[in-house]
Amino acid sequence: MNINGCTRTCGLIGNPVEHTMSPAIHNTLAEAMGQNLVYVPFHVQTGLVREAVEGAYALNLLGCNVTVPYKSQVIPYLKEIDPLAERIGAVNTLVRVEGGFKGYNTDMPGLARAMEADGVKIAGEKVLILGAGGVARAVAFMLADAASEILIMNRTVEKARKIAEEVNACAGRELAGALSVSDYGKLSKTDRCLAIQATNVGMYPRVDEAVIEDRDFYERIHTGYDLIFNPVRTRFMELTTEAGGRAFNGLKMLLYQGVIAYELWTGVRVTKDMEEQAFRAMKQESTGILL
Repeated sequence: MNINGCTRTCGLIGNPVEHTMSPAIHNTLAEAMGQNLVYVPFHVQTGLVREAVEGAYALNLLGCNVTVPYKSQVIPYLKEIDPLAERIGAVNTLVRVEGGFKGYNTDMPGLARAMEADGVKIAGEKVLILGAGGVARAVAFMLADAASEILIMNRTVEKARKIAEEVNACAGRELAGALSVSDYGKLSKTDRCLAIQATNVGMYPRVDEAVIEDRDFYERIHTGYDLIFNPVRTRFMELTTEAGGRAFNGLKMLLYQGVIAYELWTGVRVTKDMEEQAFRAMKQESTGILL
């Protein structure tokens, strides 16, 4: 790329950002499209989120992604917020508008596209969500329009119950419920479910761990979708396949959330061929971090 006075800049706001694969996605897309755009990570120190958002606008950045721990913290400093991001309570993409940035959540549409690409059906499914943090909450809201039932499982069941109540209030019906992970034996073995692993258990360096280790649980699910992509094959995925189910990681979710963000920034549609180029670049990059 020839960086010059006309080069537009996008970036990633987070802490840490050193192991991000987002530059591989966006710089590959920019090159494939012949666009004069560069994407770089910005390590934002704790307590400086407002300054980061305002500084990004002052420096004429086209847009930014936002990663942990700032997906909710950026919201007060936005000019506008997309209804989906507002409902979820998390923003991962900032798009430049007059006077500031508009916040979007492309994580959940990215997950939906990734699951579709992997042949994983949501409509009419009973879905188990492992975890009750911000990611699990976002997943629950994403599923609300299509799943027949959502069961949020967490060690602290009160946190799961709070999310379930919020989802039910939004859906206007009793769609979601809560269960302690220790009570998984209450799940039916004859009606196997889709399970989404939305905790950081199993993430590098805790690669030998899973929220639930007992094979008996995995015999209750037909498909396991782990939102972790480092490592590429988690303990949760191994246990799922050993019990006869299908298992997927979060690498395609990362791809598609980036693709959607790039389209929002540039107004240009990313073709399937370009998606594949970006995915190849991600996999090349992943050889250095996915242990």
